[in-house]
Amino acid sequence: MDFLNLMLQLFDATIRVSVPLLLACLAGLYSERSGVFDIGLEGKMLAGAFAGAATAAVTGSAWLGMLAAVAISVSFALVHGFASITHRGNQIVSGVAINFIAAGSTIILGQAWFSQGGRTPSLAADARFNAITLPFADTLRDVPVVGAIYSELISGHSLIAYIAFLMVPFTWWVLFRTRFGLRLRAVGENPAAVDTAGISVTWLRYRAVICTGVLTGLAGTYLAVSQNAGFVKDMTAGKGFIALAALIFAKWRPVPAMFACLLFGFLDAFAIRFQGIALPMIGKVPVQLMQALPYLLTVILLAGFIGKAIPPKAGGVAYVKER
Repeated sequence: MDFLNLMLQLFDATIRVSVPLLLACLAGLYSERSGVFDIGLEGKMLAGAFAGAATAAVTGSAWLGMLAAVAISVSFALVHGFASITHRGNQIVSGVAINFIAAGSTIILGQAWFSQGGRTPSLAADARFNAITLPFADTLRDVPVVGAIYSELISGHSLIAYIAFLMVPFTWWVLFRTRFGLRLRAVGENPAAVDTAGISVTWLRYRAVICTGVLTGLAGTYLAVSQNAGFVKDMTAGKGFIALAALIFAKWRPVPAMFACLLFGFLDAFAIRFQGIALPMIGKVPVQLMQALPYLLTVILLAGFIGKAIPPKAGGVAYVKER
């Protein structure tokens, strides 16, 4: 049972760590499937986390914090769309600029507004998205194995965590079973054909980046208003880039993207859980090595185990309407 409890705790931490990765990965999926590469996922998550935490701290409402986070992230996404879709600018440069702006502005505004070194005030329990206990979780807690899995692993997560995993089948349905999804995938592969059919390539791509903004806003809300009790400097800690790696690893498909995020989340949770612990025949592993483990294995997996990943054919290419 001790081993079972250890594994349950590890998998529970995996789910919690994977939620922002999954939301950001799905956000990038919408954008890149439409042909707009978005390296600015990190910046939009960071801006959303700050806006959500700041609003929740001032108003005492987690819901208003979430709305503010989504609004700011969508605004950043529209800026990226304006630069790369309307003005046909370089999508990579635009994404990097968003990352820089978000990293700097959150610290400056945090210090100017709250005078806590770029932090926001700690959120009270009522101003956060707290864990939800699912029906019968307490009743089934003592049932061997199944009860422990349900009560400890499935139950006890915040609302945004459940939304993140429900977004996987929803995204699959949208992309592969709706007219919007068919057009979105088509505009990422052959925008000229979509344009010839009388469908606006620009409007489709703008809708895709709006979806990206909504999901990155939810990811930022989870980080600052659910997982943590406020915003701290650079709290995304590269999660946006790991989400991009997971998206490539999953070859731009929603269900494999979920498993890729769970894999990277497991590596992160493992590093957190076992840092500083002496391992058999190895001894005490340096903390720095354990902290770097998720990033090292991300590089190894992408370099050696992903195989051939083919992005959307029109990805990263601005569409110029033929006259």
